[in-house]
Parts: sequence; C-alpha cells; structure tokens
Amino acid sequence: MSPDVRALFDLNFPDIAWTPAQWADAESRLRTRRLAAGATLFAQGDATPALFGVLAGSIETRFSTAQGQLSVVENVEPGYTFGLASFVTGLPSTYEALALEPTRLLVIDPVAYAWLMDAVPGFARALMREFARRYDGTLKLLEAARHRGAGERLCIALQHLRHEGRATPVGAGPWTMRLTQSELATRANVSRQTANEWLAQWAVRGWIVRRYRALEIARWPTPEID
Repeated sequence: MSPDVRALFDLNFPDIAWTPAQWADAESRLRTRRLAAGATLFAQGDATPALFGVLAGSIETRFSTAQGQLSVVENVEPGYTFGLASFVTGLPSTYEALALEPTRLLVIDPVAYAWLMDAVPGFARALMREFARRYDGTLKLLEAARHRGAGERLCIALQHLRHEGRATPVGAGPWTMRLTQSELATRANVSRQTANEWLAQWAVRGWIVRRYRALEIARWPTPEID
C-alpha cells in the first residue's frame, strides 16, 4: 500500500496508535480504485457501497433538483473522506459523486470497515468525532442561512472549510484553500453571483486572491457591510 494511504489515515484519524501488525492487516483489507475524469462513482439515490477517501485527483459531490438544477456540495481533495452518512446508515445517498480529473480512491468496504471498528482501538471514537464535527458544521450553516446575511454566511463557510483542514498556511504568507466559487456559494447558501460579488470586494481590499479552483487568503474576511 502506498504512503498516501497511511497519510490519509493519519490526517483523518490522528489518535490511532497503529502497531506494525495492525497496519499490515489493514493494508491487506483495504483496496484502491481509479476513476477517469468525468466518471460517476455513485449516483444520487444510490446506496453508497463504501467509505471513500481521495488519494489523488478530485471528487465533486453534488445534488440535482426535480427541475434538473445542479448544486455542488463539496469538492473533495486528496487526504479527505466522503460518503460516510449513506454508507453507515444504508440510506440512499443525497448526492452524486463524480471525478473532476483522473482520480485514485481508497475504498473502505463493509468488511474492512467492520474490521477497523472492531479490531483497531480508537477508530470508532475518531469516526464518531468526525461525524459529530460535520453535523455541528451543518447545524451552524443552517442557522446562518436562516438568520444571517450573505457576507456573514460566506465568512462562516470559509471558517468551516478552514477547520476541516481545507486551508493550508504557506510559511508566513497567505493561506491556500482549494475550492470552487460554486462550492463556496453552496456552503453559504447564497447564489454564485452573490459569492462572486463578495469575493470581488475582498479581493479589492487585498484580503484574498482568486486562483483557478482556489483562494489565497492573506486575511480571513469579515462581513463589514452586508
């Protein structure tokens, strides 16, 4: 198993103290899968067959309305997992997942998941902590969507992404965050036009620089005027 698999586990489950024997056993139970650019991993309404982690490339999760409109939920970058809720509950997925570029995935199928839960001390606690963090973030975004203005919702969404580990500090310089404008708008429950207007204001102030599918953040934005 390649080093990026171990790096994904260390990032998402940092408190697990692996023994050499446990890690060797884990490697024998885990597998990887490759997707071509544009390939669909699972469709909205499907049961998610595994817990997935992105090792290379990028996965876009998105949902569609009855009228055929698409909304991006998240772009999952290397080192991060997705598909947890549908996989664990057995309920249909509320979104579809497709590869934005050639992508390599870690696949934790039901057999590997059961072994990790039962045989690796700390895995279940780490997974519960991650699930609770995501749930808390969802509640805060829901509260913001109902009671706060667009600028504040966008600021909250950026901070949640930062806490999820999506932003990387570059030495003493700006933070780099990989995301699309569409993903940020969906996270904040605002239109893409509104997100674009706020990003333009923050860019003029020198707080951010917009890049292709990324932001450079010199100062974390605050909603001075909404």
